Amino acid sequence: MKPWVVILGSSSGFGAAAARAFAQAGHPIFGAHMDRRGTLPQVEALIEELRSHSVPVIFHNGNAASDDTRAEALDALAAGLAEHGGQVGIVLHSLAFGTLRPFLGDPSIGRRHLDMTLDVMANSLVYWVQDLVARDLLGEGGRIFAMTSSGSIAVWPSYGAVSAAKCALESHVRQLAMELAPKRITVNAIMAGVTRTPALDKIPGAEEIAARALSRNPSGRLTTPEDIARCLLSLSQPGTAWLTGNVLRVDGGETLCG
Repeated sequence: MKPWVVILGSSSGFGAAAARAFAQAGHPIFGAHMDRRGTLPQVEALIEELRSHSVPVIFHNGNAASDDTRAEALDALAAGLAEHGGQVGIVLHSLAFGTLRPFLGDPSIGRRHLDMTLDVMANSLVYWVQDLVARDLLGEGGRIFAMTSSGSIAVWPSYGAVSAAKCALESHVRQLAMELAPKRITVNAIMAGVTRTPALDKIPGAEEIAARALSRNPSGRLTTPEDIARCLLSLSQPGTAWLTGNVLRVDGGETLCG
């Protein structure tokens, strides 16, 4: 059996595209997501699509940044491994939930929302990796990926908390890469180009962000979730075992041109 893929933020955007790509390639999928009743039919349809590739699929609905939810999800993952066999080989952190408010003004961001944004979009990576390693669910040769963005090196109105979270996430990637190197587990951040996802659409000025990215991308289009998914599939191969601690730009050349 091919290694299991654990996807944090599996129901849409980069996470859903990655789930499709890895399932089609024969990997069992464990997805953690947080969806309300209105979007659950879409999640169920995705699960059925993934299972059509004849691979085990387990999705756990809840706040993946919560300690209790993480413990429950990992229990479900361990039970799935015991039932179907195999081990986790790939982890994708693609949680995109934060507060989009300016630091100054009315309303401005407060401590609770700032802390929550960093906890969900950055610190949760550390806690999931800690528990996966402590439970011996992620073995030698594993690959860990975290989705960052050019927002870590740029400013945009109301994006300060998310930008800070992306900076912290990249720092966590470097630290984890160093500490996990003796276990032969690699950790890299993926800086996707501007991509039409539900997360982008929530950012004030999303249309302008997309238009600017499109105008400067030498490849002539925006990045898609499928671009990222195909790259993740390639980066999970054995030949990338010496690639760790990086921020890898996957954007068709978008950042080359301003």
